[in-house]
Amino acid sequence: MHIHLQVEDLSFERSLSHIAALFFEDAKITCSTESGGGAEMTIALETSREDGQVIAAARLMDEGEPLTARHARKTAADASGEELRKALRLSLSFVLLDVLQRRTGIVQPWGILTGVRPTKLLHERMRKGVPMERARRELQGDYLISEEKIALMERIVERQLAALPDLYELRGEVSLYIGIPFCPTKCAYCTFPAYDINGRQGSVGGFLSGLHYEMREIGEWLKRHEVTVTTIYFGGGTPTSITAEEMDELYAAMYDHFPDVEHVREITVEAGRPDTITPEKLAVLRKWGIDRISINPQSYIQNTLDLIGRHHTVQETIDKFELARTSGMDNINMDLIIGLPGEGEAEFEHTLAETAKLMPESLTIHTLSFKRASEMTRHRGDTKYKVAGRDEINRMMRRAVEWTDSYGYAPYYLYRQKNILGNLENVGYAKPGIESLYNILIIEEMQSIIGLGCGASSKFVDPYTGEISRLANPKEPKAYNETYLACTDAKIEALNRLFRISGKVTS
Repeated sequence: MHIHLQVEDLSFERSLSHIAALFFEDAKITCSTESGGGAEMTIALETSREDGQVIAAARLMDEGEPLTARHARKTAADASGEELRKALRLSLSFVLLDVLQRRTGIVQPWGILTGVRPTKLLHERMRKGVPMERARRELQGDYLISEEKIALMERIVERQLAALPDLYELRGEVSLYIGIPFCPTKCAYCTFPAYDINGRQGSVGGFLSGLHYEMREIGEWLKRHEVTVTTIYFGGGTPTSITAEEMDELYAAMYDHFPDVEHVREITVEAGRPDTITPEKLAVLRKWGIDRISINPQSYIQNTLDLIGRHHTVQETIDKFELARTSGMDNINMDLIIGLPGEGEAEFEHTLAETAKLMPESLTIHTLSFKRASEMTRHRGDTKYKVAGRDEINRMMRRAVEWTDSYGYAPYYLYRQKNILGNLENVGYAKPGIESLYNILIIEEMQSIIGLGCGASSKFVDPYTGEISRLANPKEPKAYNETYLACTDAKIEALNRLFRISGKVTS
Protein backbone atom coordinates (compact mmCIF):
# COMPACT_ATOMS: atom_id res chain seq x y z
CA MET A 1 0.00 0.00 0.00
CA HIS A 2 1.17 3.52 -0.83
CA ILE A 3 0.34 6.28 1.69
CA HIS A 4 1.23 9.86 0.86
CA LEU A 5 1.48 12.64 3.41
CA GLN A 6 1.09 16.14 2.00
CA VAL A 7 2.58 18.61 4.47
CA GLU A 8 3.76 22.21 4.23
CA ASP A 9 6.95 21.74 6.29
CA LEU A 10 9.01 18.68 5.38
CA SER A 11 11.03 18.90 8.59
CA PHE A 12 8.08 17.08 10.21
CA GLU A 13 8.33 14.18 7.74
CA ARG A 14 10.12 11.78 10.09
CA SER A 15 7.75 12.02 13.04
CA LEU A 16 4.62 11.96 10.87
CA SER A 17 5.83 9.00 8.80
CA HIS A 18 6.52 7.04 11.98
CA ILE A 19 2.91 7.55 13.10
CA ALA A 20 1.51 6.46 9.73
CA ALA A 21 3.70 3.33 9.83
CA LEU A 22 2.04 2.24 13.09
CA PHE A 23 -1.15 1.41 11.19
CA PHE A 24 0.11 -0.42 8.11
CA GLU A 25 2.71 -3.17 7.78
CA ASP A 26 5.07 -2.90 4.84
CA ALA A 27 3.39 0.25 3.52
CA LYS A 28 5.24 2.64 1.26
CA ILE A 29 5.03 6.05 2.93
CA THR A 30 5.99 9.18 1.02
CA CYS A 31 5.91 12.80 2.08
CA SER A 32 6.04 16.01 0.06
CA THR A 33 4.50 19.45 -0.24
CA GLU A 34 2.49 18.26 -3.25
CA SER A 35 -0.47 15.92 -3.57
CA GLY A 36 0.43 12.26 -3.92
CA GLY A 37 -0.52 11.08 -7.37
CA GLY A 38 -1.04 7.32 -7.54
CA ALA A 39 -1.15 6.75 -3.78
CA GLU A 40 -3.98 4.60 -2.45
CA MET A 41 -4.31 6.99 0.49
CA THR A 42 -3.39 10.67 0.67
CA ILE A 43 -3.52 12.67 3.87
CA ALA A 44 -3.27 16.43 3.48
CA LEU A 45 -1.96 18.19 6.60
CA GLU A 46 -1.82 21.92 7.20
CA THR A 47 -1.37 24.37 10.07
CA SER A 48 -2.30 27.93 10.91
CA ARG A 49 -2.00 30.33 13.85
CA GLU A 50 -4.66 32.54 15.35
CA ASP A 51 -5.51 34.04 18.75
CA GLY A 52 -2.61 32.44 20.63
CA GLN A 53 -3.28 29.00 19.15
CA VAL A 54 -1.71 26.61 16.70
CA ILE A 55 -4.35 24.92 14.60
CA ALA A 56 -3.74 21.72 12.61
CA ALA A 57 -6.11 20.14 10.11
CA ALA A 58 -6.05 16.81 8.29
CA ARG A 59 -8.01 15.45 5.36
CA LEU A 60 -7.72 11.73 4.54
CA MET A 61 -8.66 10.69 1.02
CA ASP A 62 -8.86 7.11 -0.23
CA GLU A 63 -11.59 4.91 -1.73
CA GLY A 64 -13.97 5.70 1.12
CA GLU A 65 -15.60 8.91 2.23
CA PRO A 66 -13.02 11.60 3.09
CA LEU A 67 -12.22 12.03 6.78
CA THR A 68 -11.25 15.30 8.38
CA ALA A 69 -9.83 16.28 11.77
CA ARG A 70 -8.90 19.54 13.47
CA HIS A 71 -6.89 20.26 16.60
CA ALA A 72 -6.14 23.57 18.34
CA ARG A 73 -3.32 23.94 20.84
CA LYS A 74 -2.69 26.99 22.98
CA THR A 75 0.68 28.71 22.71
CA ALA A 76 2.16 31.93 23.93
CA ALA A 77 1.26 34.82 21.66
CA ASP A 78 4.93 35.32 20.84
CA ALA A 79 5.85 31.62 20.69
CA SER A 80 8.72 30.93 18.33
CA GLY A 81 11.66 28.61 17.80
CA GLU A 82 11.58 25.20 19.48
CA GLU A 83 8.44 26.01 21.50
CA LEU A 84 6.47 26.77 18.35
CA ARG A 85 7.87 23.77 16.46
CA LYS A 86 6.86 21.42 19.28
CA ALA A 87 3.32 22.79 19.26
CA LEU A 88 3.11 22.38 15.48
CA ARG A 89 4.51 18.84 15.57
CA LEU A 90 2.14 17.73 18.34
CA SER A 91 -0.89 19.28 16.63
CA LEU A 92 -0.09 17.66 13.29
CA SER A 93 0.50 14.33 15.03
CA PHE A 94 -2.87 14.59 16.80
CA VAL A 95 -4.89 15.06 13.62
CA LEU A 96 -2.93 12.42 11.71
CA LEU A 97 -3.51 9.89 14.50
CA ASP A 98 -7.19 10.85 14.63
CA VAL A 99 -7.99 10.19 10.97
CA LEU A 100 -5.94 6.98 10.85
CA GLN A 101 -7.55 5.56 13.98
CA ARG A 102 -11.03 6.29 12.62
CA ARG A 103 -10.23 4.87 9.18
CA THR A 104 -8.58 1.66 10.41
CA GLY A 105 -10.41 1.07 13.70
CA ILE A 106 -7.01 0.57 15.35
CA VAL A 107 -6.53 2.50 18.58
CA GLN A 108 -2.89 3.19 19.48
CA PRO A 109 -2.44 2.80 23.27
CA TRP A 110 0.81 4.79 23.12
CA GLY A 111 -0.95 7.58 21.23
CA ILE A 112 1.40 9.66 19.08
CA LEU A 113 4.43 8.46 21.02
CA THR A 114 6.95 6.58 18.89
CA GLY A 115 10.00 6.99 21.14
CA VAL A 116 12.00 4.15 22.65
CA ARG A 117 11.91 5.27 26.30
CA PRO A 118 8.45 6.51 27.33
CA THR A 119 9.16 6.35 31.08
CA LYS A 120 11.75 9.10 30.62
CA LEU A 121 8.82 11.49 30.10
CA LEU A 122 7.52 10.69 33.56
CA HIS A 123 10.97 10.89 35.17
CA GLU A 124 11.52 14.32 33.63
CA ARG A 125 8.37 15.60 35.30
CA MET A 126 9.15 13.99 38.64
CA ARG A 127 12.65 15.51 38.71
CA LYS A 128 11.01 18.92 38.32
CA GLY A 129 8.65 18.22 41.22
CA VAL A 130 5.52 17.90 39.08
CA PRO A 131 2.78 16.09 41.10
CA MET A 132 1.83 12.68 39.73
CA GLU A 133 -1.75 13.67 38.91
CA ARG A 134 -0.55 16.63 36.86
CA ALA A 135 2.10 14.49 35.15
CA ARG A 136 -0.61 11.99 34.23
CA ARG A 137 -2.76 14.74 32.69
CA GLU A 138 0.20 16.09 30.73
CA LEU A 139 1.07 12.67 29.29
CA GLN A 140 -2.52 12.14 28.22
CA GLY A 141 -2.89 15.67 26.88
CA ASP A 142 0.45 15.95 25.09
CA TYR A 143 0.78 12.43 23.71
CA LEU A 144 -2.66 10.75 23.92
CA ILE A 145 -1.16 7.85 25.90
CA SER A 146 -3.87 5.55 27.26
CA GLU A 147 -4.64 5.31 30.97
CA GLU A 148 -3.47 1.68 30.91
CA LYS A 149 -0.02 2.58 29.60
CA ILE A 150 0.33 5.55 31.94
CA ALA A 151 -0.51 3.26 34.87
CA LEU A 152 2.23 0.88 33.66
CA MET A 153 4.71 3.78 33.47
CA GLU A 154 3.80 4.84 37.02
CA ARG A 155 4.35 1.32 38.37
CA ILE A 156 7.72 1.10 36.66
CA VAL A 157 8.97 4.48 37.84
CA GLU A 158 7.89 3.64 41.40
CA ARG A 159 9.86 0.37 41.31
CA GLN A 160 12.90 2.05 39.78
CA LEU A 161 13.05 4.64 42.55
CA ALA A 162 12.65 1.90 45.16
CA ALA A 163 15.54 -0.07 43.61
CA LEU A 164 17.71 3.04 43.14
CA PRO A 165 16.60 5.76 45.57
CA ASP A 166 19.52 7.91 44.39
CA LEU A 167 18.69 7.43 40.70
CA TYR A 168 18.65 11.17 40.01
CA GLU A 169 22.06 11.69 41.68
CA LEU A 170 24.11 9.15 39.71
CA ARG A 171 25.35 11.28 36.80
CA GLY A 172 28.72 11.65 38.48
CA GLU A 173 29.24 7.87 38.34
CA VAL A 174 29.45 5.54 35.34
CA SER A 175 28.47 2.02 34.41
CA LEU A 176 30.46 -0.29 32.15
CA TYR A 177 29.21 -2.46 29.29
CA ILE A 178 31.59 -5.12 28.01
CA GLY A 179 30.64 -6.64 24.66
CA ILE A 180 31.64 -10.19 23.70
CA PRO A 181 30.61 -10.53 20.03
CA PHE A 182 30.48 -14.32 19.71
CA CYS A 183 27.62 -16.84 19.75
CA PRO A 184 27.35 -20.53 18.83
CA THR A 185 25.02 -19.49 15.95
CA LYS A 186 23.10 -16.36 14.95
CA CYS A 187 19.35 -16.23 15.69
CA ALA A 188 17.04 -15.26 12.82
CA TYR A 189 15.65 -12.18 14.60
CA CYS A 190 19.02 -10.87 15.84
CA THR A 191 20.88 -7.74 14.73
CA PHE A 192 23.30 -7.56 17.68
CA PRO A 193 27.03 -8.05 17.05
CA ALA A 194 26.99 -11.84 17.20
CA TYR A 195 29.43 -13.93 15.18
CA ASP A 196 29.89 -17.67 14.99
CA ILE A 197 32.65 -18.35 17.49
CA ASN A 198 34.04 -20.96 15.10
CA GLY A 199 33.82 -18.67 12.08
CA ARG A 200 36.38 -16.49 10.33
CA GLN A 201 35.27 -13.00 11.29
CA GLY A 202 38.32 -12.46 13.44
CA SER A 203 40.50 -14.13 16.03
CA VAL A 204 38.92 -14.60 19.46
CA GLY A 205 42.40 -14.27 20.94
CA GLY A 206 43.02 -11.04 19.05
CA PHE A 207 39.68 -9.64 20.18
CA LEU A 208 40.33 -10.50 23.82
CA SER A 209 43.75 -8.86 23.64
CA GLY A 210 42.13 -5.63 22.48
CA LEU A 211 39.42 -5.89 25.13
CA HIS A 212 41.97 -6.33 27.91
CA TYR A 213 43.76 -3.22 26.63
CA GLU A 214 40.54 -1.19 26.69
CA MET A 215 39.72 -2.41 30.19
CA ARG A 216 43.18 -1.47 31.48
CA GLU A 217 43.27 2.01 29.94
CA ILE A 218 39.71 2.96 30.87
CA GLY A 219 40.12 1.48 34.34
CA GLU A 220 43.27 3.51 34.94
CA TRP A 221 41.46 6.69 33.87
CA LEU A 222 38.55 5.95 36.25
CA LYS A 223 40.97 5.30 39.13
CA ARG A 224 43.02 8.38 38.42
CA HIS A 225 39.96 10.63 38.43
CA GLU A 226 38.20 8.77 41.28
CA VAL A 227 35.07 8.06 39.26
CA THR A 228 32.83 5.42 40.85
CA VAL A 229 31.50 2.47 38.84
CA THR A 230 27.84 1.73 39.62
CA THR A 231 27.25 -1.45 37.59
CA ILE A 232 29.11 -3.72 35.15
CA TYR A 233 27.33 -5.68 32.42
CA PHE A 234 28.85 -8.36 30.19
CA GLY A 235 26.71 -8.67 27.04
CA GLY A 236 27.10 -9.56 23.42
CA GLY A 237 26.73 -11.87 21.61
CA THR A 238 26.91 -14.42 24.34
CA PRO A 239 29.72 -13.75 26.86
CA THR A 240 29.75 -17.39 27.91
CA SER A 241 30.71 -18.45 24.36
CA ILE A 242 34.39 -18.03 25.21
CA THR A 243 36.20 -20.70 27.24
CA ALA A 244 36.19 -20.96 31.01
CA GLU A 245 39.87 -20.04 31.05
CA GLU A 246 39.24 -16.92 28.94
CA MET A 247 36.35 -15.95 31.21
CA ASP A 248 38.57 -16.37 34.28
CA GLU A 249 41.25 -14.08 32.80
CA LEU A 250 38.60 -11.52 31.84
CA TYR A 251 37.12 -11.27 35.34
CA ALA A 252 40.58 -11.16 36.87
CA ALA A 253 41.31 -8.18 34.63
CA MET A 254 38.05 -6.58 35.76
CA TYR A 255 39.23 -6.73 39.39
CA ASP A 256 42.76 -5.66 38.49
CA HIS A 257 41.85 -2.64 36.38
CA PHE A 258 38.49 -1.23 37.47
CA PRO A 259 38.20 0.82 40.67
CA ASP A 260 36.75 -0.72 43.83
CA VAL A 261 35.02 -3.64 42.11
CA GLU A 262 34.12 -5.12 45.51
CA HIS A 263 31.69 -2.23 45.98
CA VAL A 264 30.20 -2.17 42.47
CA ARG A 265 26.46 -2.48 43.07
CA GLU A 266 25.81 -5.13 40.42
CA ILE A 267 27.73 -7.34 37.98
CA THR A 268 25.75 -9.19 35.32
CA VAL A 269 26.88 -11.78 32.77
CA GLU A 270 24.56 -12.82 29.98
CA ALA A 271 24.63 -16.58 29.55
CA GLY A 272 21.64 -16.35 27.25
CA ARG A 273 22.37 -19.37 25.12
CA PRO A 274 21.96 -22.49 27.27
CA ASP A 275 24.29 -24.39 24.93
CA THR A 276 27.22 -22.26 26.17
CA ILE A 277 26.77 -23.04 29.88
CA THR A 278 29.07 -25.62 31.50
CA PRO A 279 29.91 -26.53 35.11
CA GLU A 280 33.41 -25.09 34.56
CA LYS A 281 32.06 -21.70 33.43
CA LEU A 282 29.60 -21.54 36.30
CA ALA A 283 32.48 -22.26 38.70
CA VAL A 284 34.39 -19.31 37.22
CA LEU A 285 31.40 -17.02 37.74
CA ARG A 286 31.10 -18.11 41.36
CA LYS A 287 34.84 -17.70 41.90
CA TRP A 288 34.52 -14.01 41.05
CA GLY A 289 31.31 -13.45 42.99
CA ILE A 290 29.07 -13.09 39.95
CA ASP A 291 25.62 -14.51 40.61
CA ARG A 292 23.38 -12.47 38.29
CA ILE A 293 23.12 -14.18 34.89
CA SER A 294 20.62 -14.55 32.08
CA ILE A 295 19.54 -17.90 30.66
CA ASN A 296 17.14 -17.19 27.82
CA PRO A 297 14.70 -19.80 26.52
CA GLN A 298 12.80 -17.28 24.29
CA SER A 299 10.27 -20.10 23.80
CA TYR A 300 9.61 -23.58 25.14
CA ILE A 301 8.42 -24.82 21.71
CA GLN A 302 11.15 -26.89 20.07
CA ASN A 303 9.96 -26.25 16.51
CA THR A 304 10.24 -22.53 17.16
CA LEU A 305 13.78 -22.80 18.51
CA ASP A 306 14.81 -24.79 15.43
CA LEU A 307 13.19 -22.25 13.10
CA ILE A 308 14.83 -19.17 14.62
CA GLY A 309 18.30 -20.72 14.74
CA ARG A 310 18.73 -21.39 18.46
CA HIS A 311 20.60 -24.67 18.38
CA HIS A 312 19.64 -25.93 21.80
CA THR A 313 16.73 -27.99 23.04
CA VAL A 314 13.96 -27.07 25.42
CA GLN A 315 15.27 -29.70 27.82
CA GLU A 316 18.74 -28.19 27.66
CA THR A 317 17.33 -24.86 28.86
CA ILE A 318 15.74 -26.59 31.84
CA ASP A 319 18.84 -28.65 32.60
CA LYS A 320 21.19 -25.66 32.43
CA PHE A 321 18.88 -23.58 34.62
CA GLU A 322 18.87 -26.31 37.26
CA LEU A 323 22.66 -26.67 36.93
CA ALA A 324 23.05 -22.94 37.55
CA ARG A 325 20.80 -23.18 40.59
CA THR A 326 22.80 -26.03 42.11
CA SER A 327 25.98 -24.07 41.36
CA GLY A 328 24.79 -21.25 43.61
CA MET A 329 23.26 -18.84 41.09
CA ASP A 330 20.43 -17.14 42.95
CA ASN A 331 19.66 -14.23 40.61
CA ILE A 332 18.72 -15.60 37.20
CA ASN A 333 16.91 -13.68 34.47
CA MET A 334 15.08 -15.32 31.58
CA ASP A 335 13.89 -13.74 28.32
CA LEU A 336 10.70 -14.72 26.50
CA ILE A 337 9.48 -13.39 23.14
CA ILE A 338 5.85 -12.85 22.24
CA GLY A 339 4.98 -13.35 18.57
CA LEU A 340 7.71 -15.67 17.33
CA PRO A 341 6.87 -17.26 13.96
CA GLY A 342 4.22 -19.94 14.17
CA GLU A 343 3.35 -19.16 17.79
CA GLY A 344 -0.03 -18.05 19.08
CA GLU A 345 -1.80 -17.96 22.41
CA ALA A 346 -1.62 -21.71 23.02
CA GLU A 347 2.14 -21.84 22.47
CA PHE A 348 2.73 -18.79 24.64
CA GLU A 349 0.59 -20.29 27.40
CA HIS A 350 2.77 -23.41 27.28
CA THR A 351 5.91 -21.27 27.56
CA LEU A 352 4.49 -19.48 30.60
CA ALA A 353 3.58 -22.80 32.22
CA GLU A 354 7.14 -24.09 31.75
CA THR A 355 8.56 -20.85 33.13
CA ALA A 356 6.40 -21.27 36.24
CA LYS A 357 8.19 -24.55 36.98
CA LEU A 358 11.55 -22.75 37.19
CA MET A 359 10.61 -19.36 38.67
CA PRO A 360 13.60 -17.18 37.72
CA GLU A 361 14.13 -14.07 39.83
CA SER A 362 13.44 -11.80 36.86
CA LEU A 363 11.80 -12.15 33.48
CA THR A 364 11.95 -9.92 30.42
CA ILE A 365 9.04 -10.30 28.03
CA HIS A 366 9.85 -9.00 24.57
CA THR A 367 7.45 -8.43 21.71
CA LEU A 368 9.00 -9.55 18.43
CA SER A 369 10.45 -6.69 16.40
CA PHE A 370 11.28 -7.00 12.72
CA LYS A 371 14.73 -5.42 12.81
CA ARG A 372 15.91 -4.14 9.47
CA ALA A 373 19.08 -6.23 9.17
CA SER A 374 17.80 -9.52 10.59
CA GLU A 375 17.33 -12.67 8.56
CA MET A 376 13.67 -12.79 9.64
CA THR A 377 13.00 -9.33 8.22
CA ARG A 378 14.75 -10.10 4.94
CA HIS A 379 12.42 -13.10 4.50
CA ARG A 380 9.34 -11.68 6.21
CA GLY A 381 7.10 -12.63 3.31
CA ASP A 382 8.03 -16.32 3.59
CA THR A 383 5.36 -18.55 5.12
CA LYS A 384 7.96 -20.03 7.50
CA TYR A 385 8.15 -16.65 9.30
CA LYS A 386 4.40 -16.03 9.54
CA VAL A 387 3.52 -14.30 12.82
CA ALA A 388 0.32 -13.73 14.80
CA GLY A 389 -1.96 -10.79 14.05
CA ARG A 390 -2.30 -7.58 16.05
CA ASP A 391 -5.31 -8.72 18.14
CA GLU A 392 -3.70 -12.02 19.15
CA ILE A 393 -0.42 -10.26 19.99
CA ASN A 394 -2.34 -7.89 22.26
CA ARG A 395 -4.09 -10.79 23.99
CA MET A 396 -0.74 -12.49 24.61
CA MET A 397 0.68 -9.30 26.12
CA ARG A 398 -2.34 -8.98 28.42
CA ARG A 399 -1.84 -12.61 29.44
CA ALA A 400 1.81 -11.85 30.25
CA VAL A 401 0.71 -9.00 32.52
CA GLU A 402 -1.79 -11.28 34.31
CA TRP A 403 0.75 -14.08 34.68
CA THR A 404 3.53 -11.91 36.09
CA ASP A 405 1.13 -10.28 38.56
CA SER A 406 -0.13 -13.66 39.73
CA TYR A 407 3.43 -14.90 40.41
CA GLY A 408 4.60 -11.81 42.26
CA TYR A 409 6.71 -10.15 39.55
CA ALA A 410 6.59 -6.36 39.25
CA PRO A 411 7.41 -4.39 36.07
CA TYR A 412 10.54 -2.28 36.49
CA TYR A 413 11.66 -1.15 33.03
CA LEU A 414 10.29 -0.96 29.52
CA TYR A 415 11.44 0.09 26.11
CA ARG A 416 9.91 0.13 22.66
CA GLN A 417 11.29 -0.57 19.20
CA LYS A 418 10.42 0.28 15.63
CA ASN A 419 8.51 -2.41 13.73
CA ILE A 420 7.46 -4.06 16.99
CA LEU A 421 4.39 -6.25 16.65
CA GLY A 422 1.17 -4.55 17.74
CA ASN A 423 3.03 -1.28 18.50
CA LEU A 424 3.59 -2.74 21.97
CA GLU A 425 6.65 -2.80 24.24
CA ASN A 426 9.29 -4.93 25.94
CA VAL A 427 8.88 -5.10 29.70
CA GLY A 428 11.28 -6.31 32.37
CA TYR A 429 9.70 -7.89 35.46
CA ALA A 430 11.42 -8.87 38.69
CA LYS A 431 10.71 -10.02 42.18
CA PRO A 432 10.82 -6.87 44.36
CA GLY A 433 14.39 -6.07 45.40
CA ILE A 434 16.04 -8.04 42.58
CA GLU A 435 15.67 -5.55 39.73
CA SER A 436 18.57 -5.15 37.29
CA LEU A 437 20.11 -1.79 38.17
CA TYR A 438 22.00 -1.67 34.86
CA ASN A 439 18.77 -2.04 32.90
CA ILE A 440 17.23 0.87 34.79
CA LEU A 441 20.26 3.09 34.27
CA ILE A 442 20.63 2.45 30.55
CA ILE A 443 16.95 2.66 29.68
CA GLU A 444 16.38 5.88 31.63
CA GLU A 445 19.71 7.36 30.46
CA MET A 446 20.53 8.53 33.97
CA GLN A 447 24.32 8.14 33.71
CA SER A 448 27.12 7.49 31.25
CA ILE A 449 27.60 3.92 30.06
CA ILE A 450 31.13 3.24 28.81
CA GLY A 451 31.12 0.51 26.18
CA LEU A 452 34.16 -1.72 25.84
CA GLY A 453 34.61 -4.51 23.33
CA CYS A 454 33.27 -5.34 19.91
CA GLY A 455 30.02 -3.62 18.96
CA ALA A 456 29.87 -1.82 22.30
CA SER A 457 28.37 1.65 22.21
CA SER A 458 29.32 4.30 24.76
CA LYS A 459 26.62 6.74 25.79
CA PHE A 460 27.92 9.83 27.58
CA VAL A 461 25.40 11.74 29.72
CA ASP A 462 26.74 15.17 30.63
CA PRO A 463 26.73 15.43 34.45
CA TYR A 464 25.76 19.11 34.28
CA THR A 465 23.35 19.43 31.37
CA GLY A 466 22.07 15.90 30.74
CA GLU A 467 23.01 16.19 27.07
CA ILE A 468 23.80 12.83 25.46
CA SER A 469 26.59 11.95 23.03
CA ARG A 470 27.65 8.58 21.68
CA LEU A 471 30.69 6.65 20.46
CA ALA A 472 30.52 3.17 18.99
CA ASN A 473 33.22 0.51 18.62
CA PRO A 474 33.26 -1.46 15.34
CA LYS A 475 30.79 -4.35 15.20
CA GLU A 476 33.04 -6.79 13.34
CA PRO A 477 35.82 -8.52 15.33
CA LYS A 478 38.37 -8.02 12.56
CA ALA A 479 37.68 -4.27 12.40
CA TYR A 480 37.74 -4.06 16.19
CA ASN A 481 41.11 -5.80 16.34
CA GLU A 482 42.49 -3.17 13.94
CA THR A 483 41.05 -0.08 15.67
CA TYR A 484 40.76 -0.70 19.44
CA LEU A 485 43.72 1.61 20.17
CA ALA A 486 42.03 4.54 18.43
CA CYS A 487 38.65 3.64 19.97
CA THR A 488 40.16 3.70 23.44
CA ASP A 489 41.79 7.08 22.83
CA ALA A 490 38.47 8.49 21.58
CA LYS A 491 36.68 7.34 24.74
CA ILE A 492 39.33 8.87 26.98
CA GLU A 493 39.02 12.16 25.11
CA ALA A 494 35.24 12.01 25.54
CA LEU A 495 35.61 11.30 29.26
CA ASN A 496 38.01 14.22 29.64
CA ARG A 497 35.42 16.52 28.09
CA LEU A 498 32.58 14.99 30.12
CA PHE A 499 34.22 15.19 33.55
CA ARG A 500 35.56 18.69 33.05
CA ILE A 501 36.94 21.20 35.60
CA SER A 502 38.35 18.97 38.36
CA GLY A 503 38.15 15.57 36.71
CA LYS A 504 35.54 14.42 39.18
CA VAL A 505 31.93 15.47 39.31
CA THR A 506 29.31 14.92 41.94
CA SER A 507 25.74 15.73 41.08
